Amino acid sequence: MKTILIVEDNAINSNMLRRRLERRGYQVLVAPDGVRGVKEATNKQPDLVLMDMSLPVMDGWEATRQLTSSPRTSHIPIIALTAHTLPEDRLKAIEVGCSDFESKPVHLNQLMKKIQALMPD
Repeated sequence: MKTILIVEDNAINSNMLRRRLERRGYQVLVAPDGVRGVKEATNKQPDLVLMDMSLPVMDGWEATRQLTSSPRTSHIPIIALTAHTLPEDRLKAIEVGCSDFESKPVHLNQLMKKIQALMPD
C-alpha cells in the first residue's frame, strides 16, 4: 500500500483529502505544519507528499527546501497545494523542489492524475 503524507494546517481540508485518498487505497499520514511535515516525512518515508505552501511554524516553501535537500527525503515527490495560482507561484514551487503543483480548491480527479504519474503502481 502506497503512503501519502498530507501537510495541511486546515483540518477540514486535510480530513476531506485524507478520506478521499483512503477510499482509493492509499495509507494517509497528516501533519499540521511544516516542522511536523518534515519530521513525518523523515521518519515515515511516505511515497509522496502533498504540501500546503501556507503553513504555520514553517511554511511549505521552507519545508520543501528541507525535504529536497536532505539525502533521507530528496527522493520523495512533493506536490504543492496552494491557493496562490499565479505563474510565478508555480515556478517558485518547482524551484524549491516540488515535482508538481495543484491549485486550491483541489480538483480530485486532476490531483489523482498527478499522484499516479509520480507514484505509478
